[in-house]
Amino acid sequence: MTMNIELFTLTSPIHNPSVVDRNTQEFLEAISKDAGCHFEMKGQHFEDYQTADLPLIYVRTGGTEAIFRQVEKLVDGKVRLLTSGKSNSLAASMEILSYLNRQGRKGEILHGCPSYIAGRIREEYVISQAKKALRGTRLGIIGQPSDWLIASGVDRTVVKEKLGIELVEIPITELVEMAQKANLSIPLVDDQLEERISAHFDRHATSGLVSYKENSMRIYRALDDLVRKYTLSGFTIRCFDLLSSMENTGCLALALFNSRGIPATCEGDIPSMLTMAIGNALTGFSGFQANPAQIDPEKNEMLLAHCTVPLNMVRNHVYDTHFESGIGLAVHGELPEGPATLVKFSGQLDRLYAKDVELLKNQYEKDLCRTQIVVKGENFSEYFLNNPIGNHHVVFSGHFARLFDSFFKSL
Repeated sequence: MTMNIELFTLTSPIHNPSVVDRNTQEFLEAISKDAGCHFEMKGQHFEDYQTADLPLIYVRTGGTEAIFRQVEKLVDGKVRLLTSGKSNSLAASMEILSYLNRQGRKGEILHGCPSYIAGRIREEYVISQAKKALRGTRLGIIGQPSDWLIASGVDRTVVKEKLGIELVEIPITELVEMAQKANLSIPLVDDQLEERISAHFDRHATSGLVSYKENSMRIYRALDDLVRKYTLSGFTIRCFDLLSSMENTGCLALALFNSRGIPATCEGDIPSMLTMAIGNALTGFSGFQANPAQIDPEKNEMLLAHCTVPLNMVRNHVYDTHFESGIGLAVHGELPEGPATLVKFSGQLDRLYAKDVELLKNQYEKDLCRTQIVVKGENFSEYFLNNPIGNHHVVFSGHFARLFDSFFKSL
């Protein structure tokens, strides 16, 4: 799909128009070819700036600083100044950005070779589309966050202002009542996952786990009803309450929802839910919520584990009991070795940890949460042992740390 980029221009009248136009054509053609985008020229008509998905201001010449001040009231959000460097355009861009910074506004100069600029434009376009996808969505908090998440609160006002996400509180009792009444004989609409998981379960589950299957699917059905009832794009659930009320956990249900592209996290962890939702919007992939379990500072290796994992992330999976309780139905999955990204946004959206790592291996030790991976990175101890953002973090397959960092800086 070709990206359509709306380009607003700043041009000084004292420069030779034919030279400026020739430079413009050469510059934009080189970027467009590399980026796979189409530039829609808006000229100095900034009236449409605020409705554009990814507006760029092309500073074509020097002497345009005062012209920018004439239109700055129409320019909101992060200001992206594109410049070729010809006709003193870089100097003018630096003056404009300095002016914006003095006002506490965010901005960036897009300058360099065409391939570099093209890469930045593609990245900024992905970010703009992710923000568009997140804005107006509703994420459910089913039950309050678990009592042990004492550092994982959120600022709902900031979440609404920066991401456009509404957080919806739903009593855990409503989920339990719906699960207890769920009729498993009625097929879910447009959802073949339940049928596939049943067939897989029958082939791969041990006899001791059979008794947990029905309540696991009841929990899944009830969550599906809540997603539809409250128009949710994702949710987090106080899952440990299900141990007493349902004699089960939400592990399998969360694995299924994440496989459907609906971010779902455990323990009522709202920052992890936000991290997963942002990651899904940015990368198009599901994320694995996990606890750091062990760190080797000398090798820069870390073991992460949890009792659920998106089924579309793994190459194969089997079933086990939930680790802490020894009951219920949990998922042990094996993730492909290779590039991965470890991410966590704070609940106030004022901190981000995003690092590219390598997934070295999977393991299956009985004294840990069931899905277990070992990753290698840099300076794990500096962050995780000195200044972490809560306990859960989210793993995405592929290297996306720079993309997450750019998204964070745009907030």
